[in-house]
Amino acid sequence: MYHLLDQRLQYLPGVGPNRALTLASELDIHTVKDLLFHFPYRYIDRSTIYTVSQLPELRAEDGGVPYVQLKGRISDVSEEGVGRSHRLEALFSDDTGSVRLVWFAGISYIKKSLRKDADYLLLGKPALFNLTYSITHPELELANGQSSMVNGQSLRMHPVYHTTERMKRQNINSRFIEKLVVEVFRQLGTERVADTLSDEMRLQYNLIPLHDALRRVHLPANMQEVPMAQYRLKFEELFFLQLSILSFARKRNGKYRGFIFSKVGELFRRFYSEVLPFQLTDAQKRVMQEIRNDLVSGQQMNRLLQGDVGSGKTVVALMTMLLAIDNGFQACIMAPTEILAEQHYATISRMLAPLGVTIELLTGVVKGKRRTKILTDLGSGDLKVIVGTHALLEDNVQFRNLGCAIIDEQHRFGVEQRSKLWRKNTNPPHILVMTATPIPRTLAMTVYGDLDVSIIDQLPPGRKPIKTVHIYEQRQEHLEQLIRREVADGHQVYVVYPLIKESEKMDLRDLEQGFSELCDTFPDLRIGKLHGKMRDQDKNEIMQLFLDRKLDILVSTTVIEVGVDVPNASVMAIINADRFGLAQLHQLRGRVGRGAEQSWCVLVTDYKLADTTRKRMEIMVSTTDGFVIAEEDLRLRGPGDIEGTQQSGLFLNLKMANLVRDNAILETAREAAIHLLDSDPERSHPDNAPTWQHLTQLRDTPVDWSSIS
Repeated sequence: MYHLLDQRLQYLPGVGPNRALTLASELDIHTVKDLLFHFPYRYIDRSTIYTVSQLPELRAEDGGVPYVQLKGRISDVSEEGVGRSHRLEALFSDDTGSVRLVWFAGISYIKKSLRKDADYLLLGKPALFNLTYSITHPELELANGQSSMVNGQSLRMHPVYHTTERMKRQNINSRFIEKLVVEVFRQLGTERVADTLSDEMRLQYNLIPLHDALRRVHLPANMQEVPMAQYRLKFEELFFLQLSILSFARKRNGKYRGFIFSKVGELFRRFYSEVLPFQLTDAQKRVMQEIRNDLVSGQQMNRLLQGDVGSGKTVVALMTMLLAIDNGFQACIMAPTEILAEQHYATISRMLAPLGVTIELLTGVVKGKRRTKILTDLGSGDLKVIVGTHALLEDNVQFRNLGCAIIDEQHRFGVEQRSKLWRKNTNPPHILVMTATPIPRTLAMTVYGDLDVSIIDQLPPGRKPIKTVHIYEQRQEHLEQLIRREVADGHQVYVVYPLIKESEKMDLRDLEQGFSELCDTFPDLRIGKLHGKMRDQDKNEIMQLFLDRKLDILVSTTVIEVGVDVPNASVMAIINADRFGLAQLHQLRGRVGRGAEQSWCVLVTDYKLADTTRKRMEIMVSTTDGFVIAEEDLRLRGPGDIEGTQQSGLFLNLKMANLVRDNAILETAREAAIHLLDSDPERSHPDNAPTWQHLTQLRDTPVDWSSIS
């Protein structure tokens, strides 16, 4: 059995080298085992044979007909058209009528194989055109041919597998894959696919054996067999995902001892009692206690700090850095853009000034003597805090004793970039990664599953919730009135245009047109523009003018999405808001509402909106809670589209489970993984040997499990 599962697919009957290459390139199926883990996405009941005359009775409300099985004969085979319209046509008839069959690929093979003197079983989805039914790329087999048999029983429910156009050209359709699966189970006979989980775990979590799950999901006797099979396979995927993440984290914690920040020193106490201009929220206090517990544990801290825009993450980061300095260490904070780094530097240096703590800014534009001085002071330990961009990762940036590294909007840094911070000291520094993009719990348990998570779920007192409204561009005079009123009251305005991926030039032309229209509408106001094609120096100059209140309106693309803090800005107008996802709309909205005054977010769209787009607008208007928005974003778009998740590679391996629909299974699988790690930390219990062996095999795959850290 071991040899069968590891056997190359080309040695199965009917495959051969050419088809094996196609299956490998199109579906990543190389071995028999890969085939068994390529799952059907739906099933067809082939116990019923319809007649052509019954097709009109099967039409749904939208006019379509479901997949049906017909029995009849083929006649009038002919090739039609040239070039891209080249096709093979045939007439399929039973005693009640006829349908037209059409093939656009694999024409030569199909034409040779069709027999006019034989009865066929046909499976396909009829389409009605000009009162005539036609079926494109039907599945055909001889009616007197041997039907699929498993354990001596004829199959009633038939699986349907995803295929591609290239596969169809080689006549590799869903039926072909089904026949391969049937052949695998025939060759297995009484042997069973070895289970990856112990009997105890399967009993505890009500899981059927892996062999039974694979057979039932591919070749069910009836639809009642499918749910238990799918549950086992979903659990399998999510359990090993969590086991890999958590075992990696425990191995890292055992390998790296953390610096112990044993005291809360003078700098921290003075900052808290004399400098801090406001009371910490209860959420900030709770998070600081969680961080403090990490810093005295003797383990290296790896903590994710989530908090909505304006929730006070920077103050928590600063207080964490002060704990490091009080204990004789240096600290750094790394931001993804120069604008955000400069803003952090301005905020933190202002708050540190009364304490006399040395702080510098290091970005790509810092050159010459100033850069040399910064690097020298950093190496000697005279410089205690440094704020920077990826420039901090350069090899010549050496610390005397880096004890704490803060990474802001960490998903914007690559895995290899982030890992360079670990090598800035003999022992890795404590790591605090921050994000203002709230992460749904299911994603936090996977993408950041090896990190401890802290959440700041309160805004500082005095902040007024941003009022969000959705208007149609045909009624844009309401936006113009709001802009006029807010500027008259001394406030400033953002007007954001989307980045149109299909044509970047069109985007800039739209921005230019919007800029021109605003200049015509408000000739007395000071208006600037900002977009990604400008030089960094020009972008920084425009942004500084806006910060200094020398511009009333800033017309921009999404380059202002992250980190820009202009408390005087009270209006965020997003033109063609339907072009943005929920997370991005929420980030843009967070650029206003940073002062005590009432702020507005105006979503401008056309009347014509798709249902999902209209739903996004409704969600934005109804809530300012970033975690609610993140959950809705995950539900609407799926995990693979959420920013920051693709680089981990995790979701590429989920063939059965879905993080949106299967979050309850994920919770159970994580619980099971934790229990196994606690009960068998040395991986020595014989009952668990198959589980640990399978985990090792998974880690031999190209997926970089460590990339989540």
